[in-house]
Amino acid sequence: MVALFVKYFLMNIYQFMIYSSLFFSESSFLSSSCKLLRTFYLNGLHKPGDVTLGGLFEVHYSSVFPEQTFTSAPHQPSCQGFDTLGFRHAMTMAFAVDEINKNPSLLPNVTLGYSLYDNCATLSIGFSAALAMASGQEERFSIQESCSGTPPVVGIVGDPFSTFSIAASDVLGLYRLPMVSYFATCSCLSDRQRFPSFFRTIPSDAFQVRAMIQILKHFGWTWAGLLVSDDDYGLHVSRSFQTDLTRSGGGCLAYTEVLPWGDNPREYQRIVDVMTKSTARVVIVFAHQMHMIQLLEQVVKQNVTGLQWIASEAWTLLEGLQISAFMPFLGGTLGIAVRRGEIPGLRDFLLRIRPDQNNISENNMVKLFWEHTFQCKFLPPPAGSVEDAGAQCSGREDLNSVTTDLLNVSELRPEYNIYKAVYALAHALNDMLSCVPGRGPFSGNTCASLQTLELWQLMHYLERVNFTTPFGDQVTFDENGDALPIYDIMNWIWLPDGRIKVQSVGEVQRSASKEEELTIDEVKIFWNFESKKPPRSVCSDSCPPGTHMVRRKGEPLCCFYCIPCSEGKVSNQTDSLECFSCPEDFWSSPQRDHCIPKKTEFLSYQEPLGICLTVTSLLGTSICAIVLGIFTYHRGTPIVRANNSELSFLLLVSLKLCFLCSLLFIGRPILWTCQLRHAAFGISFVLCVSCILVRTMVVLAVFKASKPGGGAYLKWFGAVQQRGTVFALTCVQVAICTAWIVTASPAPHKNTQYHNDKIVYECVVGSIIGFSALLGYISVLAILSFVLAFLARNLPDNFNEAKLITFSMLIFCAVWVAFVPAYINSPVLCQWPHSRIQPAVCGDVSTLMKCTSQVTWSWVGCLRYTTLLFSPTSHTPQSQNNRAVKVLTL
Repeated sequence: MVALFVKYFLMNIYQFMIYSSLFFSESSFLSSSCKLLRTFYLNGLHKPGDVTLGGLFEVHYSSVFPEQTFTSAPHQPSCQGFDTLGFRHAMTMAFAVDEINKNPSLLPNVTLGYSLYDNCATLSIGFSAALAMASGQEERFSIQESCSGTPPVVGIVGDPFSTFSIAASDVLGLYRLPMVSYFATCSCLSDRQRFPSFFRTIPSDAFQVRAMIQILKHFGWTWAGLLVSDDDYGLHVSRSFQTDLTRSGGGCLAYTEVLPWGDNPREYQRIVDVMTKSTARVVIVFAHQMHMIQLLEQVVKQNVTGLQWIASEAWTLLEGLQISAFMPFLGGTLGIAVRRGEIPGLRDFLLRIRPDQNNISENNMVKLFWEHTFQCKFLPPPAGSVEDAGAQCSGREDLNSVTTDLLNVSELRPEYNIYKAVYALAHALNDMLSCVPGRGPFSGNTCASLQTLELWQLMHYLERVNFTTPFGDQVTFDENGDALPIYDIMNWIWLPDGRIKVQSVGEVQRSASKEEELTIDEVKIFWNFESKKPPRSVCSDSCPPGTHMVRRKGEPLCCFYCIPCSEGKVSNQTDSLECFSCPEDFWSSPQRDHCIPKKTEFLSYQEPLGICLTVTSLLGTSICAIVLGIFTYHRGTPIVRANNSELSFLLLVSLKLCFLCSLLFIGRPILWTCQLRHAAFGISFVLCVSCILVRTMVVLAVFKASKPGGGAYLKWFGAVQQRGTVFALTCVQVAICTAWIVTASPAPHKNTQYHNDKIVYECVVGSIIGFSALLGYISVLAILSFVLAFLARNLPDNFNEAKLITFSMLIFCAVWVAFVPAYINSPVLCQWPHSRIQPAVCGDVSTLMKCTSQVTWSWVGCLRYTTLLFSPTSHTPQSQNNRAVKVLTL
């Protein structure tokens, strides 16, 4: 950045000196005519015409600055190193102008001329040439002359360098002089506020950067190094590459280094050391030939192999780098290249080039090419030439007799952009001159004319130009002055015979949605690796599904750890930033890459415990039904009549209901089963206990009545009173259950507290108060039965069942005391690490344990009725004197 600032500062000083010389020239004040304070001797080529186009080209690739002693008039830099390709660029513009002049449908009755200059790859020379074209080169002019007329040039094709274009456009943009560059790619030149008159037929670096990012993403290269030149071209790329790369998610830069200008082997050695130590196998370089030569000298010296190079358009096609010494390192390079085009007739035009013997000083560009190609000299030597004298040139030498890059028109890339730039200016002029008076776009519907042309008027038409080249490419400019972007993807192939071939393997262009579309043929690509496959260049391997990325502290985004998703969370994409929780009824798979339905658990009929309970329930119900049948069959016997047949019927029915209600606890809970299981359990149990309670009360009343004056007790314990008491006690439980179901009904519930990966279907009680009231009422009746039975345990007579009822109620209370803690703690017990009982079973088993235990002990009372099978008349008066009946009861 410091170097950039210094260059820009010096440029402004230079501009100030020029303006000072123009405005403060002594002759401008003391005479009626003006003259140029200083004449720039520039290598050029000129052709007169009604309208003149300017051109800036790199015909020499370096210059020598003379020593400034300020004891004599300063000399301008001298150009060195003739560039044949740069000369071909200039001749392409001359050919395009000549072709337009021969085209009767384009600019009829108007002859185009040109003024082409050599910038010698030097800012001061290129800037001087731009100012010379803008202001004209007349030696003298009268200040009384009218300033109307056609400007010296109406547009400039060039400059090829971004830095030079920035310098020239900063000044020429003030006057709206159009500049159409064919090779300046800096994205900064798209700033329409700063460069309002700048256009280009080459894509900007912004598109080139995005094109390279597409290549990185295509091959999965997320870890790369970036080398840029120390100028506007490289520094703007450096700023935008990391931003665009991060925004697109295409990867990260392992390092970014700036390649210095000039001879600096120590700095280049340091940069190569950075490349060697880095784990990035891909190196992206935005630089010029001189940078690449110095860089590759250090690469060869340190024998740095195994790198995949990606070249910018600045050096993709440089033949100076395509030599055998560099190919072990540069073989397989992928590069961005300017769109190739076809220009019919160009080679024939180049073959007709001849030096102008009459005007060597002004049209010396062809003479310099001639001397360079045929290794001869014209007399006197052309201005700007510093070559040693040799054989004399005649100007009649045959170009077909020598090998020169000038005639190689198979790869016309910058030339094609020059061709489009010239035609863009010509079409803008043609549209301007085709304006119909009174229907023009300017104030008062006027049209522009060559005699009164203002450069901003031509800008209006240049912004709207739209045509198609003979090669089939559309040429138009967007709001930033950029042409429709398209690049070719090139590959450096190292052939077995040692030859080097650079071939196209794809292209990248902007789609209708303004996204970059990459088309690449991987089969054609030469990979300079033993595997003959693309290298892997990643900081961290991709995180597979089931994991997520966690950044390494202090490292770029592409360096991360792959952490497995926790239980209940999944990631189904590669390189997922986070894991997502599964829905409520789903759980993560063992691989954590997708959600699977949770396992469901409930006490089912297929499980061993469910089978046992079902068998027990049905067996108990069957036995009760058999006993009830026997009881009905022998209902006329003394033993049946003496045991209160109605209560016995009710007791047997309640026992059957107690057995059957246990089936409601088996199967997947639904709303009606949850409501019915507790209600049926409570009502059937109360019915059973009520019958036992009433029987106990009847026993006490009978023995009280057997005493003198106790007959009054029996009137309260008749058959109607017994049935009414059982019904009333049962109705209380029915009322409790009804109120519970209406206010806070039990309902099915998916419980995930026991195990996260399972759904336990259970019934929630809904209301703790209702459930407590149900159980409490049963407990009150059971305790009351126990107390009454205990009081009557010592009463005489064979029909005294108090002892057996006392024993039965004692067992009931013991089971009840065990039931309450078991029911409350069942969820905790079922979560033991080694528990094999399903959580859904635990709560139901606790309830069934109490129910079944009480039913089992109550069922023992039914065994007394087996007496009916063996001695149905054992309780007649005749048998009472011989033996006592041993009653088995609960």
